[in-house]
Amino acid sequence: MSTYLKATFLGGLLLLATPSVHSTEIPQPQSLPPAPKREFRGVWIASVANIDWPSRPGLTSAQQQAELITMLDRAVALKLNAVILQVRPAADALYASSYEPWSEFLTGEMGKAPTPDYDPLAFAVAEAHRRGIELHAWFNPFRARHPQGKSPIAANHVSKLHPQWVKKYGKYLWLDPGETEVQDYTVNVIMDVVKRYDIDAVHLDDYFYPYPERNASKRVIDFPDTPSWQKYLQSGGKLKRDDWRRENINTLVQRLYQEIKQEKPWVKFGISPFGIWRPGYPAQISSTGGFDAYQEIYADSRQWLVKGWIDYFAPQLYWKIEKTQQSYPVLLNWWLKQNPLGRHIWPGNFTSRVGDRTSAAWPANEILYQIKTTRGFSGATGNIHYSMKPLMQNRDRIVDVLEKDAYPTQALIPASPWLDKTLPTQPTLQIERYTTTGKINKISWQSPEPDKVWLWVMQTKTGNQWTTQILPRSQTSYLFNSQNSPLPIDTVAVSAVNRYSTQGQPAIGN
Repeated sequence: MSTYLKATFLGGLLLLATPSVHSTEIPQPQSLPPAPKREFRGVWIASVANIDWPSRPGLTSAQQQAELITMLDRAVALKLNAVILQVRPAADALYASSYEPWSEFLTGEMGKAPTPDYDPLAFAVAEAHRRGIELHAWFNPFRARHPQGKSPIAANHVSKLHPQWVKKYGKYLWLDPGETEVQDYTVNVIMDVVKRYDIDAVHLDDYFYPYPERNASKRVIDFPDTPSWQKYLQSGGKLKRDDWRRENINTLVQRLYQEIKQEKPWVKFGISPFGIWRPGYPAQISSTGGFDAYQEIYADSRQWLVKGWIDYFAPQLYWKIEKTQQSYPVLLNWWLKQNPLGRHIWPGNFTSRVGDRTSAAWPANEILYQIKTTRGFSGATGNIHYSMKPLMQNRDRIVDVLEKDAYPTQALIPASPWLDKTLPTQPTLQIERYTTTGKINKISWQSPEPDKVWLWVMQTKTGNQWTTQILPRSQTSYLFNSQNSPLPIDTVAVSAVNRYSTQGQPAIGN
């Protein structure tokens, strides 16, 4: 693979251009670079109650942008490859929306745009992609008002425009999932973002029907959905009320998956449910006294996985490995057995418990051991950290631990072959050499189909050692120097990765 089409001299350098390698010209096995490591490495950035970003409401646009860039740069330094940004905490928006008002967690006042005006989601997508990081847009589908909301409710909030859809429940306002119009509205809000923004995934967390609220007598308050329940019965519905509530959530999940794929097949759909499907599943998990998400928030999360209504499944395994009643490895192993269609399993980790100054605080090594535990199970291919704050604060030196022992090298996000298996087109590669030594000085590359490229995998070989770097799509050249490559490069290989995270054949030169 060292045949060149042309050679020219420029500035003391010898330029050598290699032809594209045709499918019949397969390099010898010893010439092929190794496959890059595959692992999803995500982090949640929560906006509700200003948990992560913005750090407080009312920051200027420049301050908001600076904070977000600092977080993205930390993600790059940690060799993470995805951020999950909360863009709709409670029927409000951290983006320009014709459906819902600006979030008060952004500006301090519901309905007030950032000053100077900008679109935080468009900014986040552009900055994440510039760094080769996926941006997953995180929505709460039914929460309409959070107790931390303090400003007056905007006139264009759903509770003002459609009060019949909204129920007061404890300290919250909640959209009623049993109303057909609510289902339509929620889907329309999310699909509006899918259509207008270059996001990489839609993400839902564990909030569907609300977690149970209790009255002054400590008795659980039933969710006030009698009007929608009566409509269902009058229409001929036969399900019991609990089953009907679960079916409302099932309908939303299935519908979202289908509509996302019809609009943009490469946009993934992921859900991060409560980490236990039901108490007693598996048998080692406590069957008494534990929270039952199936029964109490009507989330039949196992069905979504079994039916393949999601592309990735991130159960919140927020317990220590050693905690017998909710053991991290026991739960992860059980979830892996509920995955007949081979969807991605990327458990969520309670990284915020590290060094949180409470008696329940975890050491940083707990998260490291959980990551290593995940890697020990076939079928589990990544982790998601909740949330960004402990990584920004480097609690208990968690950043140092992750950099050194968990993420020393970059990784590609695992591919999603059920969505598309098409290989990206092989790039063309140009090599520049020093005329005095003939050693490689610079490489440049391009794809015949640049719009289909998401990332580049650049690999270099010195002696028998390959080194892999994952680069953003905007980078199409690399200059070698004594800092980034102290030893001479013998062989280079560049391959394209598409939006499905499928890697194409490399162009190789030496």
